[in-house]
Amino acid sequence: MGGVNRTKSGGGPVGANLFAVRSHNTALVLDLLRAAGAEGISRLELAERTGLTPQAVSKITARLREEGLAAEAGRRASTGGKPRTVLRLVPEAGHAVGVHLDRDELRAVLVDLDGAVVGERRGGVDLGAGAEAVLGAVADAVTGLVGEVLGGADGGLPAVGSLLGVGVALPGPLDHARGVLHRVTGFPEEWDGFPLREALAGRLGVPVVVDKDTNAAALGLSVGGEDGSFAYLHLGTGLGAGLVIGGSVHRGARTGAGEFGHQVLQLDGPLCECGNRGCVEVLCLGAVTRGEVAEAARVLGVGAGNLVGLLDIDLVLLGGRTISGAPEPFVRGVAEMLDARARREGVPGGAVPVRVAPRGERVVAEGAAQLLLAPVFGRADG
Repeated sequence: MGGVNRTKSGGGPVGANLFAVRSHNTALVLDLLRAAGAEGISRLELAERTGLTPQAVSKITARLREEGLAAEAGRRASTGGKPRTVLRLVPEAGHAVGVHLDRDELRAVLVDLDGAVVGERRGGVDLGAGAEAVLGAVADAVTGLVGEVLGGADGGLPAVGSLLGVGVALPGPLDHARGVLHRVTGFPEEWDGFPLREALAGRLGVPVVVDKDTNAAALGLSVGGEDGSFAYLHLGTGLGAGLVIGGSVHRGARTGAGEFGHQVLQLDGPLCECGNRGCVEVLCLGAVTRGEVAEAARVLGVGAGNLVGLLDIDLVLLGGRTISGAPEPFVRGVAEMLDARARREGVPGGAVPVRVAPRGERVVAEGAAQLLLAPVFGRADG
């Protein structure tokens, strides 16, 4: 795949060349083109909404059209003079792969510039099997998916690539800036310090971004329209939180924010794989294992209440395969705990609302793709 998405001169990935060097102004224009949808938007409207001069907008849109990222969407009547040409984004001009690497499952999605999923693959994986096996599984899934959707008539990979890169989201802790993993709770020491971004980029020949599963999901939800400050609580094989504060993903100085599952609720509770006792993760998953969903929801609600009290967020979203298996009891149980807390504390306006996150079990994989897409449209926290 490394040679597939390269220029004829071999100077690097085509997708990276198209998208890596983007000015803030170009990102503003691209974002407005995307928001306008198929109906398009005129250059005059672009100038008015961005504050740029018409001449600057004309230069930017001419370049975007030349690169195939924008196209005419027809003409619109004007109040005076000739009708205005309206432009639209060309979604199929660029793609990104998002990979959700869970402890026992791999899900990869291919999305276009609109964020629409145009292909998907799923399969089993074992993070405990070691780095080489996991890298091979991810590389096979990515190359297979890209070849299947973007390949030529013979099913091969495309000669000219529109692939921006690959976003990989997996359980933390990890270093988002360097793409280096730390010790994943309960898994071999081999992962501690493993340079996943560098290793995978070397195999694939395209840019790779690595982040925690919860951060990726939170980014995707924010880009998808969730406003304000919210927490995304992911309950699957583990438990974590993605935090969006003031519209931006909050990762912390060392990508350590959101280690929600290992807050201690019971000092003499059961031993958690992290080494502590009574963590919300071990209590919650233990209740799930026993079939006590109401108790699991209550424990999750206590942890969510602590988070709401600490950060004063606007919304709690629930996701992950365990939530998908019993969404209503979890929403009800968490909401009851937040309601009780709000009544005790006399919170103005009542409790913070709780609901299931959209996009179901694809929320992490789609968010991982946004790690590549979001910066193209001016979202620096991608």
